Amino acid sequence: MKLHCNKEHHRAVVIGASAGGLAAMECVLRELSPSFCLPILLVQHISPNVESYLANHFENRSQLNVKEGEDKEPIRRGNLYIAPPNYHMMVEVDGSIALSIDAPVNYSRPSIDVLFETAADYFGHELVGVVLTGANSDGAKGLQRIKQKGGIAVVQSVESAEAQAMPQAAIDAVDVDHIVPLDQMGKFLNSICEC
Repeated sequence: MKLHCNKEHHRAVVIGASAGGLAAMECVLRELSPSFCLPILLVQHISPNVESYLANHFENRSQLNVKEGEDKEPIRRGNLYIAPPNYHMMVEVDGSIALSIDAPVNYSRPSIDVLFETAADYFGHELVGVVLTGANSDGAKGLQRIKQKGGIAVVQSVESAEAQAMPQAAIDAVDVDHIVPLDQMGKFLNSICEC
């Protein structure tokens, strides 16, 4: 189902992914329109001990400007910001990115819930939250906050997820607006967010 709305009402997209997330994000990015200009903030669960490689990995698979989020960095349209390994990535009250080494949430740092909740507090009804494949429940609580603030809650269909626990947890916890198969997710985001 296509959501018809005033595209100016959306200011940002937040995405959470865990197990299977690299392939899932590649699929999403491949389908995004060249004119897609909203900022995307991504938490992909990754081992805290690995050298950061996600920005380089996705840079070659996206038409967006891809970078790791940096503390105090303003959020700009057309950028994909990726949480660095072992740091929570948050949206500050002034709309900039903040990084934190606070304790893991849902056994994860970065935590999807932490990003989603802080982004919902800043962007309110102008935020789109997306939960992709994963093997835990991270993201469900944050997606609840997005809904409470009037934003749009989108979840990858369980059947299309490499790891089904995370999408299922989000669907169980939230009155989700849209459940979208992975191969349609990029096109779906184009339909509601293209500038």
